[in-house]
Amino acid sequence: MKAAFIEEQGGPEVLKYGDVPDPVARSNEVVVDIYAASVNGADWKVRSGTSGSITEFPYILGRDFSGLVSAVGEEVEDLGVGDAVFGVCDVGQEGAYAEKIAIKASIVARKPDTIPHQDMAALSLTGLTALVTVEDTLKLQSGERILIQGGAGGVAGFAIQLAKHLGAYVITTASAVNHDFLRGLGADEIIDYHAQDFTERVSDCDALFETVGGDVAQRSFAVLKPGGRAAFIASGATAPESPRADLQSLRPKVGRDRQHLERIAALVEAGVIRRPEITLFPLSEAVAAHIISESRHLRGNLVFAVR
Repeated sequence: MKAAFIEEQGGPEVLKYGDVPDPVARSNEVVVDIYAASVNGADWKVRSGTSGSITEFPYILGRDFSGLVSAVGEEVEDLGVGDAVFGVCDVGQEGAYAEKIAIKASIVARKPDTIPHQDMAALSLTGLTALVTVEDTLKLQSGERILIQGGAGGVAGFAIQLAKHLGAYVITTASAVNHDFLRGLGADEIIDYHAQDFTERVSDCDALFETVGGDVAQRSFAVLKPGGRAAFIASGATAPESPRADLQSLRPKVGRDRQHLERIAALVEAGVIRRPEITLFPLSEAVAAHIISESRHLRGNLVFAVR
């Protein structure tokens, strides 16, 4: 099969496109012929070595995908060859930058017929991260105020729509060019971080979802009221230490299960979550896609069209 892979860690130029062995399903797995795979911010961190060393090469990146089941392990009874599915690789597994992937059947879900493969791939990991953060970690309630940093990104964009669906008052940050887009997602207030200091504009929030990292993370605690909850996904494996004892600083535990994936699909089918803005690349142009991803200024999602 064809895949985009690395044989060493480094800059985008270490990505190669070529032939690698086809995967084989174990007894509890399915093989999925991938039609679309998402490019996530975590991918370039793995490629560059920022998030740890890789010891076995060639290494295929990529965590979420959509496609058709082409082989089924002997213990799998709830999926069959030809089923359209989507999913996110298990923690510690990658390999979606490829024409095929073997993955546990229990952590993939059926793709709705009404949603194209590229949309489902774009929504898988971003949606899972947003769901686990907003609903399971922050436990956001109707009537609460939440600041979602970096609103134009894929995870934050999903989170804005989900928070509005739950009845929250949503504030976000973004450059001015993205403000109309974010109003369309339902944001109640949008702060241009180039022109305004969000700590001077925002206060008394019940919850914070921080997707940017760096000094923004530590300064974000200032917007929370006593008893507030903050969730961080861009500050490493652990949440930053809170400067105040009356605040919770949380790192969402984004596991893998079919139930959360089915909720993503249901929210999209119901119109709660809009189809994402997608920048599409062929898998053979992984280098160019990673250059854009690493710039961290893309609105929406990057997706590889694999087939």
